[in-house]
Amino acid sequence: MKELDLGHEKIGTLIRRFSIPCVISMVVAALYNIVDQIFIGWSPAGAYGNAATNIVYPFTVFALGIALLVGDGAAAQFSIALGMGNKKKADRIIGNGLIVLIVSALAICLIGFLFQPQILALFGGDPEETECYQYANDYYHIICMGIPCYMIGQGLNGAIRADGAPRYAMVCTLTGALANLILDPVFIFPLGLGVKGAAIATVDGEIITFAMSIVYLGRSRNFRITPESVRLQASTVKNVIQTGMASLIVQLSIVVIIAVNNNLLTRYGYQTHASTGKAFGAVIPLAVIGIVMKVFGIVISIVIGISLGGQPIIGYNIGSGNVRRVKGTVQYITKLVISVGVTAFLIFELAPDLVISLFGSHNTTEYMEYARLCIRIFLGGIILTCYIKSAAIILQAAGNSVKSTILALLRDVIIFVPTSILIAAVSKSIVTMLWAAVISDVIAAGTGFLFVSSEIHHLEKTAEKDTFTQEASCT
Repeated sequence: MKELDLGHEKIGTLIRRFSIPCVISMVVAALYNIVDQIFIGWSPAGAYGNAATNIVYPFTVFALGIALLVGDGAAAQFSIALGMGNKKKADRIIGNGLIVLIVSALAICLIGFLFQPQILALFGGDPEETECYQYANDYYHIICMGIPCYMIGQGLNGAIRADGAPRYAMVCTLTGALANLILDPVFIFPLGLGVKGAAIATVDGEIITFAMSIVYLGRSRNFRITPESVRLQASTVKNVIQTGMASLIVQLSIVVIIAVNNNLLTRYGYQTHASTGKAFGAVIPLAVIGIVMKVFGIVISIVIGISLGGQPIIGYNIGSGNVRRVKGTVQYITKLVISVGVTAFLIFELAPDLVISLFGSHNTTEYMEYARLCIRIFLGGIILTCYIKSAAIILQAAGNSVKSTILALLRDVIIFVPTSILIAAVSKSIVTMLWAAVISDVIAAGTGFLFVSSEIHHLEKTAEKDTFTQEASCT
């Protein structure tokens, strides 16, 4: 970490050094499921296969959320400990995080197998949709087998980045994703495994990422895994979990959005569309919302990658008391994520058909009509969403887990869920319910701006007080 000089190097240089590999890592991680959906969309399973992967997707996002809760929380605390020069504490944070990560991964895997029917039903799986449900059942069973490797590999990624090796962290996820990309078409088409083949390719990629992450533990730069460091300490685990809560909430919010949307689409998809007089049915909207959420996930992965890339810089300079550097880093990150949001907004509003065409040739009028509306309305507030997600990570990096958690919950749970349910119930339309996302973006973005501004102000006041105290003691 000293080699990177987090206290004096140009902020732009540090952001590029940390964020580019981090963005690639996050996007590649998100691509695991998207690659499956693209190839499945072009396979005989078509829209039924895409709807099936959308039903399973929330479970993998939940698993990722638990992994990031521990991994990002440990990474943030680790960076602060390094800034304070407390090597022993830094070792303990990573060691405790590793043990909690392993136990959590095994527990999620076990729960996944024990409650498979209930989990599929929770996320919109309907046994009466026989073909779709069978695809979902096959895909889920295989994906669940790889959950431990997936969670440990993704969870360790944060520690590797914070240790000053963002490129290695990137290579870990990139190698696994490339394996998935290569194996997906082989298993799906020549071997004729279809949806099952996509799941097998995904798990193979996750195993590769897991193995490479474990190898790094023996060659780390600033921490050592020792018998003492892995001995669980309640205060350390508590701090890690509190700090990483925002990362969990970000992922859980996606789970909640998909669960609510899937169930609303299943319920109201058969209702008459008010503007066209036609009923969409359940499979088409389920397939479309799955595609939209995956595209949404790519954009948010870029934003989170940029924000997490700045996390070690923010944490280190808070630990060393350099508030000016913290403020400069926050401003730099904010400009970048807003730029990402503007770019995404223009693509979604001006070229929705281009996005849709990546996921198969489903050229029915109903499919294309709903897909265009879904992209343009549901993702209409993407600029604000980018800021909201980034602000939550910035607050997390600053160690303010309360504000970070509130902000992460506000957009996707506190506002979106009741608003979408209310709009759908009143309008009986799976189109008008999409406006709940835009309403949530506007309210949460304003709150996020106030939270970040107040946090910076608090840090500045604390720094002034510390400076005054030091000057008084000298005199």
